[in-house]
Amino acid sequence: MNASRLITGAAAMLLLTGVLAGCAGEPGDSPSNTAPSPSESASSAASATPSATPTPTSTPVALPKDCKEILSEDVLAQLADVPLNDPSLGTSGVQADGSLLCIWRDPAADTTGLVTEISGMNRGPALDMLNALVEDEAFTCFTPDDGTRCEKTWENALYPVTDGRTLYWRDDVLIDTTYSNLAPSGYTASIVASLFD
Repeated sequence: MNASRLITGAAAMLLLTGVLAGCAGEPGDSPSNTAPSPSESASSAASATPSATPTPTSTPVALPKDCKEILSEDVLAQLADVPLNDPSLGTSGVQADGSLLCIWRDPAADTTGLVTEISGMNRGPALDMLNALVEDEAFTCFTPDDGTRCEKTWENALYPVTDGRTLYWRDDVLIDTTYSNLAPSGYTASIVASLFD
């Protein structure tokens, strides 16, 4: 690992710690390592500036109950040909703990799909988890839309496609998306707008 990567990783860690330690920060949009993330392109994400300190909302944010209602028409159009929550892929939809699990995937596909879980997570556990992703797995984090977003992309081990994970935390709500060869433009940003705007 070269010195610039060490400095970049250390800076990201300090930024994330400062954002979450100062208040109830949230995951936001950050530039992908190799490909656009589900919610923002690398160019728009790079323009975000983590200067504002996020503050908690006065009322708790309710967890969503429907995977389609949290997405914009544009994002839904990009997913129009992808099955949602096929029973053969396991339990999905609203879970026993109130979280929402959305699985966008054709069960016949080898790898293409994305899985999003939206759940409640307090500031302390969120801080620990996001800091660990930065330190141990080289995730990149920044603070758009009054939240904190961490993400990373990598090449699939078996297929010539890009895989990735994007997390966004804000006001005790975590949006956690893992995807492979399926990254609709504006995906995470659409969910953020639905929950917090």
